[in-house]
Amino acid sequence: MNDFIKRIENSAGAERHKLLAGIPQLERILESAPARQLCGHYRRDDVAAAVRAELEQARRRLRQGEGGLPDFFSDAFFAPVRQRLAQRHAPALVRVINATGVVLHTNLGRAPLAAEALVAVGAAAAGYCNLEFNLEQGTRGSRYAHVEQLLCRLTGAEAALVVNNCAAAVLLSLMALADGGEVLVSRGELIEIGGAFRMPEVIAQSGARLVEVGATNKTRVADYARAIGEHTRLILKSHPSNYRIVGFSAAPQRRELAQLAHERGLLFIEDLGSGTLVDLRRYGLPYEPTVQECVRAGADLVMFSGDKLLGGPQAGIVLGRAAVLARLKTHPLLRALRIDKLSLAALEATLRLYESPLPPEQRVPALRMLAEPATVLRRRAARIARGLRALPGVQCWTESEASLAGGGSLPETGLPTWVVKLRVAGHSPDSLARRLRCRRPALIARIGDDCLILDPRTVTPPEAREIVQLVAGALT
Repeated sequence: MNDFIKRIENSAGAERHKLLAGIPQLERILESAPARQLCGHYRRDDVAAAVRAELEQARRRLRQGEGGLPDFFSDAFFAPVRQRLAQRHAPALVRVINATGVVLHTNLGRAPLAAEALVAVGAAAAGYCNLEFNLEQGTRGSRYAHVEQLLCRLTGAEAALVVNNCAAAVLLSLMALADGGEVLVSRGELIEIGGAFRMPEVIAQSGARLVEVGATNKTRVADYARAIGEHTRLILKSHPSNYRIVGFSAAPQRRELAQLAHERGLLFIEDLGSGTLVDLRRYGLPYEPTVQECVRAGADLVMFSGDKLLGGPQAGIVLGRAAVLARLKTHPLLRALRIDKLSLAALEATLRLYESPLPPEQRVPALRMLAEPATVLRRRAARIARGLRALPGVQCWTESEASLAGGGSLPETGLPTWVVKLRVAGHSPDSLARRLRCRRPALIARIGDDCLILDPRTVTPPEAREIVQLVAGALT
């Protein structure tokens, strides 16, 4: 019996060896018509690597006794080769439909740009532009001049400067104004600004020394006054963008801090974080100090982000007194932090929308999403739900919930919305969410109550129609 089994095994082994020997050489396969066609789209080395990987799969299957030799010159053999190549060369940065309801979603790129900003980016990217060239004088110019006057008109500041993000704006300001000196900061404002970057570490990196003032929940002007010494250079106020101290708490008015600083020969600068040029209360949102208010209160410098409540591209905007800005404009670090031409074009176009006679919420997508009333969102949710109910195995309904501003803006503020909740037979919410993330465009949703949750606040009307198609594709 054992001899018989051995003969069978030897026979099968010989057959597998014969089949393996029948696999053609890689170079022969690369001369085939399907391979030559692929070489017209991809580098020959990449095609060879994909074919080699598929040949290795074929050898593995043969060794395990799974089937016979495929036709190595057929479209059937090249189908997984094409798939490998497509996956390898697919763009890593793809369009996403944000159905989370988080308007300024940091992981999804924060504020979407206005149509006017997209046109400006395209024009700047398509060829050359006068980035650092004065067209009137025919000499070298400043890249910051394209937005400086705009920012001054909108905010009342004397001068302005733009760098690549708000953290860079804070670092540059501290290095230019407080290197080797002391910076006074309230203990309630020693914030972490995301990605584990903390204000004490930023101050240390700038070469200044942090002096903590007051208590976490209560800081008074007298606390700042007592902390001022011969090495003090400035008072820094930081907006607690992503948290709130409530209850038994107090903080001095910025006008009081500006007055104290100037009486003692110091500077008062404010990191406003998200920053807004409009009073958000007109949209039914909580009060947030505007950039204009901070300038009028006497701040020597005000810093804020371009891609949050402003609704523009990633940028760090610094504005205030001309004499103080001049020290930043001549600092060596500025070149390392400068804004690029595409972001600058988008920022200029966004700022011009605030000078338009039309309300900015009609043109700036982030403001429109923040201001959109729940009645409009309820109708949009109902349309999405009707389309989804037509799909087999889908159970869905609408409910009232709350969206978030995101991006460290308006913490603890829920924006009334209506969402679509759905369950699909045979699919857990996690598996369905994963399938939708792998579609193109990717669809990102929330999970809760054992449901997939779609919030239309961050979904445009055209995207609402796409959602039904994406879910249908994910189910097949």
